[in-house]
Amino acid sequence: MTDRLPGFNTLAIHAGAAPDKSTGARATPIYQTASFVFDDVDHAASLFGLQAFGNIYSRITNPTNAVLEERIAALEGGTAAVAVASGHAAEFLTMNALMQPGDEFIAADKLYGGSINQFNHAYKNFGWNVVWADTDDPSSFERAITPRTRAIFCESIANPGGVITDIAALSAIAKRHNIPLVVDNTMATPYLIRPFEHGADIVVHSATKFLGGHGNSIGGLVVDGGTFNWAGDDRYPALSQPRPEYAGMVLSETFGNFAFAIAIRVLGLRDLGPALAPFNAFLILNGIETLPLRMQRHCDNALAIATHLSRHAAVDWVSYPGLESDRYHGLARRYAPLGSGAVFTLGLKGGYEAGVKLVSNLQLFSHLANIGDTRSLVIHPASTTHRQLTDPQKISAGAGPEVVRLSIGLEDPADLIEDLDAALSA
Repeated sequence: MTDRLPGFNTLAIHAGAAPDKSTGARATPIYQTASFVFDDVDHAASLFGLQAFGNIYSRITNPTNAVLEERIAALEGGTAAVAVASGHAAEFLTMNALMQPGDEFIAADKLYGGSINQFNHAYKNFGWNVVWADTDDPSSFERAITPRTRAIFCESIANPGGVITDIAALSAIAKRHNIPLVVDNTMATPYLIRPFEHGADIVVHSATKFLGGHGNSIGGLVVDGGTFNWAGDDRYPALSQPRPEYAGMVLSETFGNFAFAIAIRVLGLRDLGPALAPFNAFLILNGIETLPLRMQRHCDNALAIATHLSRHAAVDWVSYPGLESDRYHGLARRYAPLGSGAVFTLGLKGGYEAGVKLVSNLQLFSHLANIGDTRSLVIHPASTTHRQLTDPQKISAGAGPEVVRLSIGLEDPADLIEDLDAALSA
C-alpha cells in the first residue's frame, strides 16, 4: 500500500492486527496467559526497567489487548492507547495520573450518572475534588478554574440526554490555562466524533458499549492524543518528575508524545490492577470490525424513532440532536454530521409513574442498565442509574422523574415503533 492513511472502515478491521506468525491464524488469537517467558536475565531486566517493549504479565500488557489498543488509537487518531477493565477504570486511571490529593478537576454537569457518583463520592477518598460546570455554558468552565485545577472532563455526546458538547470551545479554555481536556467518547465512538480533531488531549471509552456493540463484555480504553506537553510541569509529577520505581526516569522525557499512555500502564495498571481480560479484548475487537456499519444503522434507526415519538400524544418532549427542532441540532451538524448517536431521552406527560409503566410494558426493548447493544434497550434513569442523585442533580443531568432513556438497536424500526406505541397505549 501507499503512504496514504487507510480509511475508517479499513482501520476498523485491520489496524493493529496481522496473521499470527507462528500459526497463520487470521483472527487475533486470545492469549489467555498470566505471564510470559523471558529470553534471558538481561531481557527481563530491560522489560522491567522500561528499556524495551514487551510482555511481562497480563495485568500490564497482553498481545490480544495490544491489538485492541493499536486499533482504537488508530481510529481516534491518537498516539497510543491502554485497554483496561471498564469505562470506570479508564476514568479512574486517567485521574490517577493527573491528580494529587487536594487537586481539582472541572466536569461538565451533563454526564452518565455513574460518573457523577464516582466523581462526587469515590474520588473524595483520594483527595480529588470535582467542580461542576454548565455543559451549555463554556464560560462557566473558565470561571471555575483555580490554581488547583488539573483537567477539564466532558462527554462528546452526553448520556442520557444525547447532548452534544462544544468540544472546541472547552479546548480553547483548556489551552489558555494549559490544562488537559479529557473527553469521554463512549456515546459517539470515533465513527461519529474524533475529539482529538477538536482539541481534546485524552479520550476515554467504555468499550462495553458501542465499540464492543453486543452487550457481552466489559472493557475500557484510555487514548493518548500526544498533544499535551507534560515536560517540566510540576502540576503533573507522575509525568514530569523522576520516578523512583524506574531509577529516576522522567516519563515525559523518555516517551515524548505517548508518555501519558505509558503512565497509565506502568503507574496505573501495574499498581492498581484493573486489567482487561484477553477474552474480553477479543470480543471487543470483533465488535469494532463492524463499528461503522452498526453505528450508521443505530443513528438511522434512532432518528426515525425519535421523529415518531416527537409527534406522539403521550410524549411531552424528545431530546435528540438529530431532530431539526432540537437545541443541539446545530452542534450535531458541526461535530457529528454522520448521525447523532443511538441514545436519546423523552419526557412522558404522565411523569414518574408513566416512566415506570413504559419500561414494564415494552416487549422488544430490554429493560437493563446498558447502552450500545445490537438490541434496543430502555431504562428509567430516575429510578435506576441516577437514583442515588438528588432531584436537582437528576434534572441537571437530564434524568428528571418523567425521563425515559432509549438506546436504539439494529432491529427493523417499524417493529420498534409498534412496540413503543403499544406500550405507551397500555
